[in-house]
Formats: sequence, structure tokens, C-alpha cells
Amino acid sequence: MAQMTYMEAIRDGMRVEMKRDPGVYIAGEDVAQFGGCFGVTAGLYDEFGPERVMNTPISEAVIVGHAVGAAAAGLRPIAEIMFVDFMGCCMDELGNQAAKMKYMFGGKAKVPMVVRTPCGAGMGAAAQHSQSLESWFTHIPGIKTIMPSTPADAKGLMIAAIRDDNPVVYIEHKQLLGLAGEVPEGEYVVPLGKADIKREGADVTIVAWSWMLQKSLAAAEQLAKEGINAEILDPRTLVPLDKEAILKSVAKTGRLVIVHEEVKTSGYGGEIAAIVTEEGFDYLDAPIKRVTAPDTPIPFSPVLEQAYIPNEEKIIKAVKQLF
Repeated sequence: MAQMTYMEAIRDGMRVEMKRDPGVYIAGEDVAQFGGCFGVTAGLYDEFGPERVMNTPISEAVIVGHAVGAAAAGLRPIAEIMFVDFMGCCMDELGNQAAKMKYMFGGKAKVPMVVRTPCGAGMGAAAQHSQSLESWFTHIPGIKTIMPSTPADAKGLMIAAIRDDNPVVYIEHKQLLGLAGEVPEGEYVVPLGKADIKREGADVTIVAWSWMLQKSLAAAEQLAKEGINAEILDPRTLVPLDKEAILKSVAKTGRLVIVHEEVKTSGYGGEIAAIVTEEGFDYLDAPIKRVTAPDTPIPFSPVLEQAYIPNEEKIIKAVKQLF
């Protein structure tokens, strides 16, 4: 397998599908010659030309709105929104049009589109450019929501998202863009709705995604030195969610910690906790714990920002409280 960064893996997934299907194209602010705000689309303009990699006006409503129409007409657009914080500007196009079109046309319409957008804190970008807002999209029936945690998953989930006949929000964490790892070459597909056990364990289940998956793996290594063997489960896709995998893991370990970078109130961890409480309460030997960001805007101050972001120490503390 090739060694790629998370960013290169996303690009490779798009490249594979653009070569395979001439209906796949990319549109967004500065995605063409400039290669995107974070360089994810670098080189694709030179490879596929201006009709397949095109710059748009600075208007999120235009970017997603045009993609809805193009997808309904038979193309497979990949629309890039520069920061997830700006997705509120196109929520009518996404939530009221893309998400509902198939339902409102009696199943006759398809809307095969992907909206790529980066999330997350840790870069000193302050409150308007650093949020994790995945729950916005998981709350709307008709939208699939993906948050890959590794380079291999980033590629495989991108290919699966492009091939899906429904609107998919693909959220990539800025802190993961440089993460390197082995990535299968060619057409490598990770199915939507299939969780992955990133670390086997028997004492506690930690469910985490995106950057927090990496922090949870690091915390698990520290816990192992103290005799606590944590199982790390990566849902990979939040919608559809692999409930069976989560319940199976909790049945094995009897304990559950959920880690995410969203704020705690109405964060997606609450949904997972509710599912386990409703469908797997008898598996639990201790209360469910959540490790999340606090309910506050993200600070610009580097010291305060680091205090805001969930870390290995907080994960370890939450796990130990269950024993």
C-alpha cells in the first residue's frame, strides 16, 4: 500500500472517481489553480481542466444550490465549503432541497452530491473558523454524514460518498490533514454505515471519531500501562450509524466513554448514549461518560484553546471514573 497523508488520500479518492466517471466534478472557492484553502484539491485542475475543477463566487448558497441542481440533473458534484462554520449560509439548499428532494418526488429524484468541508479547532482560527458542527447535519433526515479519522478511511469513504445516490456531508478535520498512513491504491471503498474497531479491548469501549479518535488511541496506550484495556470504536459515518457494532462492543466491555470535539449540549455523543441506554442498558456496569468540548465559543488565545479541546488526560480521567 502507498503512504499518503489524510489530505492526499482525500485527493486520491476524488481523482479515482473523476477518472472513472466523467460526471464527477469539483466546485468551490479557490479549488482550481490555487488548490483549495488547505491544498486538498492541488493538482486536480491541471489534470482535469476548468470544466471539472471550477472556482465559484464567494457564496455558500450558490455553491451548494448549483450542486443540488446538477445532481438532480444527473451529474455527481463535489462542492467544497471552505469552513464548516459557513454551512449555515447554505442550509436551505442542503436541508430543505437536497435532503428532501427524493422524498418529495416519490423516490423518482436522485441527488448524488458530496459537500466537503473542514472542521475543528487547534489552529488559532478563533470562534468563527474552528467549530465542530456535525450534529447540524445528522439531525436532518436525507443527509448522510461522514467524519473519517485515518488516511485510508478518508479515501475509502470519499469514493463511497461520491458513488452514493444521496447527499453526503463529508467533514475533514484540519488537524488530520497532515496525518500519514498506509492507503490502498486504486478503487478502495469503505462502505457507509460500517464502524471499525481501531483497537481491541475488553475493559471499556471508547467511541470516538475524527481527530478525537487519534487522541483516544493515545489515551488507550497510557491506560494499558495501568492495566485498563480500552477498545476504540470508530463509527466513521455518523449517519448511517452502525448501532450494532457499538452495542456489541459495549456488551463485551460493560462500559462506555464517548469522545467528540463538539460542545456537549446536543452533541452527537448524546444520541449514541441514548441508543445504548434504550437498546443496551443491561450491558452497562457503570454510567456512560462523555468527553467533549465545553459549551462556549472557541477561544483565540492558544492557552485557552488548548484548554477547550478534549485531550488524552480528560479521556483517561473519564475512563478511570468507571472503575
